[in-house]
Parts: sequence; structure tokens; C-alpha cells
Amino acid sequence: MTAKTLEVNARSYRWMAAPVVVVCVDGCEPAYLDAAIAAGVAPYLQRMRAEGADLLADCVVPSFTNPNNLSIVTGVPPSVHGICGNYFYDRERGEEVMMNDPRYLRTGTVLAAFSDAGAKLAVVTAKDKLRKLLGHKMKGICFSSEKSDQVSLAENGIEDVLGLVGMPVPDVYSAELSEFVFAAGVKLMETRRPDLMYLSTTDYVQHKAAPGSAQANAFYAMMDGYLAQLDALGATIVLTADHGMNDKHDAQGAPQVIYLQDLLDGWYGQGKARVILPITDPYVVHHGALGSFATIYAPDETSVPAWIERLKAVPGMELVLSRQEAAERFELPPDRIGDIVVVSEKNTVLGTAASRHDLSGLDAPLRSHGGVSEQRVPLICNRPVEGIAPGRRLRNFDALDLALNHARVPVAA
Repeated sequence: MTAKTLEVNARSYRWMAAPVVVVCVDGCEPAYLDAAIAAGVAPYLQRMRAEGADLLADCVVPSFTNPNNLSIVTGVPPSVHGICGNYFYDRERGEEVMMNDPRYLRTGTVLAAFSDAGAKLAVVTAKDKLRKLLGHKMKGICFSSEKSDQVSLAENGIEDVLGLVGMPVPDVYSAELSEFVFAAGVKLMETRRPDLMYLSTTDYVQHKAAPGSAQANAFYAMMDGYLAQLDALGATIVLTADHGMNDKHDAQGAPQVIYLQDLLDGWYGQGKARVILPITDPYVVHHGALGSFATIYAPDETSVPAWIERLKAVPGMELVLSRQEAAERFELPPDRIGDIVVVSEKNTVLGTAASRHDLSGLDAPLRSHGGVSEQRVPLICNRPVEGIAPGRRLRNFDALDLALNHARVPVAA
């Protein structure tokens, strides 16, 4: 089987020579790894970077969960797979909806293709919002930490996950939600030995704790232990992130927000514009649905150039682009974004109307993501990699290519 290859979305992938585990650490700004290693709490990650491949890559913009996880498992950008946010305005239905239904996927995943070819697959994700997208048309094990007490053989390919993992169902707003993913991954590797496994965490900790903080270092120490166990079980591991994370507050700790709906209503009249925040998902306590990327629907195309110029002058803006400019620059499906795309600078977020954002749940100064400033992410492998073209722009959605096509095959004991 080692000579077998599959072509998926115009990319070729070699069959697994050893079990492969791709890990997407939600919100993993590269500085988190640097700080944990410097603090001496992540010895395995230190060894992984020293003895394997220690690379950096660019994620998809908008730097949010759904577009990037789907890019990683399809190997292509949103312009191909169609998932360009956690939330969007469905023009065909005339409504704003969550983008977590597989009907919005425009291509198949590498995971499904390998399962169709006979590989044993396992997917564990922290939040259930991603499960159906990641497991679309995939035969194998697929479940979330969040709903780990509700699994069935028919729906998830496995029973009694809680018994297997030996942990209770974690709270959705906790570090344990991600720990459950890693613990499950180790147990699955010990008991089921999947050929290919995808693990995806939540960024609850990263939204609250900066690199080098005690809370952040404790999280990466936890992760380090589980990764070391996967390595000891013979897995080839590639670790990347869906996006980075930055402070989005002023020196006093107050969120720095541009409320776009309020701004545009004041300029052009109530409801003339429709502002969509693609960060929006059911879990907003830790970020208040505030991120650094927004898309705006104007009443007509003739309004767009003047609106763009006026928005560019607003302090805190990094980019204000037309639909076509944004689609080309960020590889997005033009029919699923607004007439204008707005990206705020590193320490500023974008909102709709101030009255629509409940920030009462923020118990720490706001940290968030979504913009170009959160695009740089780790791309590391526990094996040396070969054959990467010099000067190649690496993306987080090259993770499977790295693991299957470029990681040095371990020598059998």
C-alpha cells in the first residue's frame, strides 16, 4: 500500500506509511509555543521542533475556525471548498445563517477520500459545530468533546466515548474541552490505531490568556504530554493552527471596537447597510462575537466606491476592499461575501451595533482574531521533511501534504 496515492482536489497524497495525526490547535499564535518551551513546560514540543520540521505558514483570511479547518481537511482555500466564515448571509435564502451545514461545502475532503479508499479514519473536534463538516461523507469515527455523551455507532462510528477516554463531558467554556480531544486521540491510537486522525481543539484558553501566562503555559504543558504519547505510539504528527490571536484592547484593558453598523447607519441612514461578522458562532462568551474581519452589503453597487473610501479613513482600519479585490487577495468565494470586506488592524476589532454585543461575559481583556495580523501560524512535524521547494509559501492547509508527502518515513523497529 505504501506506493498508493490518491488525488483529491487536484492534489496528490501518498498512502500512510505509519499512522498520521494532524492537529489543529485553535488560536495557536506561534508565541505560545515559544513561551511554553522557554518556560520548560513543553519538552516534547521542543524536541519535535528540534528533531523534526519547525516551519511557519499562513492561514486563510478570514482567520476564523470554520474556513481554516475546512481548508486543512480539503487541502484547498475557501474559493474551492466554499466555507468562508463561521456565519454568513445566504443570498439564495435571504437570511443570515451559521455556516456549519455540509450543504455549503463545494468539494470533498481528503479524509473522506481516504476512508473511501479503505483507510481507517478518526476525527475528534472540541465543538460540535465542526463535526458534520469535518466528517462529511467520511466513513469512520467522528465525534466532538462537547457531545461526547451522545455518541452512537450509527452517527459517530463509536460507542461509549466517555468510558474509553475516562473523563466526564467537559464544559464548553473550559481548557478540558481541548484536553478531551487529546486524551481521546491517544486512546483511539492505542485501541483502534487509525491510519489517519484529525484532532481539532478550541481557543477558549487563547482568547483569555496571553503567551507565557500561567494559564497558557499550563494548557501547552497538557498538550505536550499527549503529543509525546502519540509520538511514542509511532504516529507521524503535524501540528498547525486555524489562526493566531492578539490583544484587542487598549492600555486600560477596554476593548477597541469599531461598530460598523452604527457607523454606516449614522452616515447613510438606518439599515442601508448590512454588516456581517463571520466570527459569529454559538459560543460568544469569550469574544463577544468581535473579530478583525467583517463584510458589508451595500444597497447597490454604485454606493460601494464612496463607502470604501470613507471607511479607509476610519482609525484602526488595515484594509477596505471591494468584493472582487477581497476574493482575489484572500481566495474567497465572491458569491458568499458582501460588496465590501473590512479588515481591522492588529489591536482593533469590528462589531455591528454596540447594542448587539453582550460583553458582560468577558472576564479578561479582549483577545481575538480574524485579520491579516493573525495569519501566521505554526506548521511543525515530528519527523524531518524533505522535498519542500525553496521559497514555497506554506499554508496551514499544506498540513496533510507535509504529513503524507514530505515527512520522512520512520524506520521500523
